[in-house]
This record gives sequence, C-alpha cells and structure tokens, in this order.
Amino acid sequence: MPSGKEIRNKIKSVENTRKITKAMEMVAASKMRKAQERMRFARPYGEKIRRVAGNLSHALTDYRHPFLVKRDEVKSVGLIAVTSDKGLCGGLNSNVLRLVFGKMKAWQAEGKKFQATAIGNKGFGFLQRAGASVVSHVVGLGDTPHLERLIGPVKVQLDAYMKGEIDVLYISYTRFINTMKQEPVIDQLLPLSGEMMGSEGNRWDYIYEPDAKTVIDDLLVRYVEAMIYQALAENMASEQSARMVAMKSASDNAKNVIGELKLVYNKARQAAITKELSEIVSGAAAV
Repeated sequence: MPSGKEIRNKIKSVENTRKITKAMEMVAASKMRKAQERMRFARPYGEKIRRVAGNLSHALTDYRHPFLVKRDEVKSVGLIAVTSDKGLCGGLNSNVLRLVFGKMKAWQAEGKKFQATAIGNKGFGFLQRAGASVVSHVVGLGDTPHLERLIGPVKVQLDAYMKGEIDVLYISYTRFINTMKQEPVIDQLLPLSGEMMGSEGNRWDYIYEPDAKTVIDDLLVRYVEAMIYQALAENMASEQSARMVAMKSASDNAKNVIGELKLVYNKARQAAITKELSEIVSGAAAV
C-alpha cells in the first residue's frame, strides 16, 4: 500500500486537474451559447439559398453552369474536410474522420483519384498521415468563422472542378443536433441538383437581369460559400458542445477518483495508527 504522503500528493494532483477541467467546462459553455446562436442565425439563409439553387437547376435557360452539369463518369473526387483546431472535445473529430477514412478506402477501391482541402488542424494532420493529396488547407480559425479566410482554400477545389480535374465535390463536417448529440456527415456540394436538395422537378422560368450567365455564376458561387460557412458554423457549435460535455465528464470522474483516494488514504492512516498501537502494547507487555 502506498504511503500517506504519496496518496496526499495524488489527491492534490487530481484536485488541480479537476479545477482545470471545471474551468474549461465553464469556458466551453460560454462559447457554446455564442456558437449555437451563430449557427442558428446562419441556418435560414443556408436553407433559402439551397432552395433557390435547387430551383435554378430546373430553370428554363440556354446557359448551364458547370456546377449544374453532372459528369457521365466519376474518375476523381474532391473533399473539403471540416474539423476543429483543438482537441479535448470527446470523439467529435475522430467520428467524422473515421467516416472520411471509410469513404477514402471506398474511392480507392473503385479506382478513383482523391484530393482534399482541410479546414482545421485535426483534419489537416489526419489527411497528411493518411497519405491523401492535400491541395489546400486553413488552420487557426479561432472561435468565430471568417468567410474571407475560407475563400482561398475552397477556390482551389472549385477551380479543379471547373477544369475537370475532379468530377464531384463533397464536404464533411459534424452537424449540430443538440447539446448532447452531434452527427458526422458527408454532403455532396457539386454537382448540385434540385433532386439532391429536395427541390421539386418542376421547370422554373426566371427573368435574369442583366443576363443569365452573370446572375447564375454569382449565385452559385455564393451558394457554395454559404454551404461551407454553414458547415463550419455547425462544426464549431458541435465542437463547443462536445467539449463542454467532455470536460463535465472529466470533472465528475476526477471527483470520483478523489473520493476513492481519500478512502484509501483513511485506510492507510488507520492501518498505520493500528500498527503503532500494536507496537506500543507489545512493548509494554514485554517490559
């Protein structure tokens, strides 16, 4: 049995750890409310532009943007992987990266080429270790998503799609369900279609000003940017929720460990007192 001093040191160490996890839980709870509010404000805009883009895919126009044209054969795939920059958020990153890894293996088995864009340090490190072709990345986004920092890395994938270097583009992230539940998903960004986004197959007739090409080109670029911003906002809300839950669990576990160590300490202390009394009694009897 360890000595009383060793047990006291362990108790003190666990108490210090619990103070840290408790503070991190409170910080994550504060950031979680802001992240969830940002995510909820972005959702209506994202849903509306998805609907408009879906209707646009059925529009009666002679101009067809490359984003709306489905390729006959998919030979290469692009992926935008959204993860967090920091850890200590439970299985948030490992769940979505496990999903990405499964897709990568499936694409490789089908003989498809694969290139990736990493948003977040965890995904960037994983894709490098997995041997994926990382054509662009952005890390250190902080607690607030900034679209201007995302445009450059994402444009690399959009240009590759326009040039025919990739035939389909996906985005992976963690969708926020509620504070206790977050769902890893992989959504198809390009090519987009009304059926993919739940839009009816009706033919839409729009009046374009100044012309169809200018309006459709700008709208579809805004659509892609809105979807990526929404994915990042969802992922950040999920990250803070998962971190708060993980730190609360760590604090509760530390409290249980402290209780067990105190019980062991009291037993060791009682055993030492009993042993000392026995020695005193034995000595008195011998005299």
